[in-house]
Amino acid sequence: MRVLVTGGLGYIGSHTAAALISEGYEVGIIDNLHNSDLEVLDRLQKLTCREIPFRQADLLDMPGLEKAITDLGPFSSVIHFAAHKAVGESVEVPLQYYQNNIAGLINLSACLKQHQIDNFIFSSSCTVYGAPKEMPVTETSPLQPPASPYGHTKLIGEDILKEISHFTDLRTVSLRYFNPIGAHPSAQIGESPKGVPQNLLPYITQTAIGKRKELKIFGNDYDTPDGTAIRDYIDINDLADAHLKAMEYLNENSSIFFDVFNIGTGRGSSVLEVVKEFERVNKIDIPYTFAPKRPGDIPQIFADTEKANTVLGWKAKRLLGDSLKSAWAWQQTLESSNY
Repeated sequence: MRVLVTGGLGYIGSHTAAALISEGYEVGIIDNLHNSDLEVLDRLQKLTCREIPFRQADLLDMPGLEKAITDLGPFSSVIHFAAHKAVGESVEVPLQYYQNNIAGLINLSACLKQHQIDNFIFSSSCTVYGAPKEMPVTETSPLQPPASPYGHTKLIGEDILKEISHFTDLRTVSLRYFNPIGAHPSAQIGESPKGVPQNLLPYITQTAIGKRKELKIFGNDYDTPDGTAIRDYIDINDLADAHLKAMEYLNENSSIFFDVFNIGTGRGSSVLEVVKEFERVNKIDIPYTFAPKRPGDIPQIFADTEKANTVLGWKAKRLLGDSLKSAWAWQQTLESSNY
């Protein structure tokens, strides 16, 4: 099978591409390099010992997108990662998020129809649950109003795909990610955001390596045991594996046209707990200060993953400490390579 991965040089996309190739899939990648780098393609090709077809293209550029898919294709499936993804940033520039994430999805969906690609895996988010009233959240939990424009774009994206799948031959699995962390065991690919990190782990590792003076923890008066926000931190390699299981699910169940799954560990960890565990497993101190809460953040969320465990046959395997070790190993690789 040949799979198109949009945003395939990003954090989750690159790890999923590596996992697909290791399982024998042929992969083509489209990325606009907004929050990624061509160096990732080189690293991926060395890691997989494969030449990976790639085109730089933006989903908002319909002619360029169409040409890229034509050049790289044909494909039987698409895994869609190409989206802006930071909660805090989306509050600052909401129109950019709606334009990129929604218009880009619409353009891509039109191309799927044109190229007769029927299998689609959508990169969604736990932010579609808003600020849930009960924990853990299940796929049937009430969808509270999202707390950020980013979360709203994911909810709208799911609604669009549900409608398209209802009226056409498109078959979609939407994976609602919780908080991906860690890096590939080889330490050759990992999370390397441009500018100031919006996510916790790269902020921690950049502080540990000396690139940042100190870690800023946003909020210490949440209604949680230690006052810091609680999230469900899932290893990036477990998350990549979930896409393989979703691909198998679509291939083996022709009657499925739209389905959703939580992809998390089922355990919540506070920001302070993650910092302390990072210090413990890597034997390094992290200087930190508290800062005001960020707009769009919620006190806590973690997943009920029973549906993914039973229906997809997928379960998170890696421990938090292992993910924190791999994140630190990746940061050291970046430092030594001057990347």
